[in-house]
Amino acid sequence: MSFSQASLVPPWSVSTIAAAAILLCPVLALAFAGDRFVRRIDSFPLAVRPALPAIAALAYFLATYSTGYFRWAHVALYAAVPVLLVLLLQRAAARDPQQLGDWRDFAVLALLGWAVEFRLLEPAWPPELRWLNRLLLLGTALYGFLAVRRLAGVGFNFFPRLSDLKTGLRELAFYALIALPLGLGLGFLHVHAVLPGLGRLLLSWISMFAFVAVLEETYFRGWLQNLLERRIGRRWSLALTAVLFGLSHFNKGATRFNWRYVLLATLAGIFYGRAWRENRRLLASAITHASVDTIWMLWLR
Repeated sequence: MSFSQASLVPPWSVSTIAAAAILLCPVLALAFAGDRFVRRIDSFPLAVRPALPAIAALAYFLATYSTGYFRWAHVALYAAVPVLLVLLLQRAAARDPQQLGDWRDFAVLALLGWAVEFRLLEPAWPPELRWLNRLLLLGTALYGFLAVRRLAGVGFNFFPRLSDLKTGLRELAFYALIALPLGLGLGFLHVHAVLPGLGRLLLSWISMFAFVAVLEETYFRGWLQNLLERRIGRRWSLALTAVLFGLSHFNKGATRFNWRYVLLATLAGIFYGRAWRENRRLLASAITHASVDTIWMLWLR
């Protein structure tokens, strides 16, 4: 069966739902019951803990086994790569108990960023299921950094607080004061004549929050800025993370280096980083991020 053939399993078949549930479980557990989840992981033998993410191979099997995209080599890959990443973080925890940032931490982040930015693993999935690959990588890294590495100050707690909303909207307003005149002046932003309805606005915001903002904020703010701050301080870590975040958009919406997008994304990264670091809460920066992306997509793109 060739890769060109359509998937034989609908996006929401029983097997696909089971695969999504397997991948969502650690993410939701860490988001809403982090301490209890970590204590449960502590009850397993030390040698077993880094092997648990190999269950990602089962999720891949369930989602793709009846499609033209299934390969046993990919099953082996998804059994091995998550375990390798977690082993690196387990070693980082042993070598760097002060959590000043070990080279293995940054190696894991580099590998994750490389895989996501250039979509290295996505060809293993049917197009309609490639979001599961990002969920798989997120769950693996969350498990590694929070349950094995025990990195402090990430802020992956999604029980809402009023302060999250206040901080997120405040940073949105600050960013808008700069981005709107700059983006319009550069010709990057274009005001739409017709405004979307409330229903479309809410659905778009929820989609941006769940599938873009949470993933990117966890990576750039919860992990990267968090670790860099321990090495180079608050100001430089904020600036460097914002630049790296901006550069990750270099090929978005264009076939060559999109410097306007990079500039606006870098500025956005500063305000996302400010929102996160105020109370070490990813929910706050994700609110800012999802709001910026939704406004841009619906009104200004």
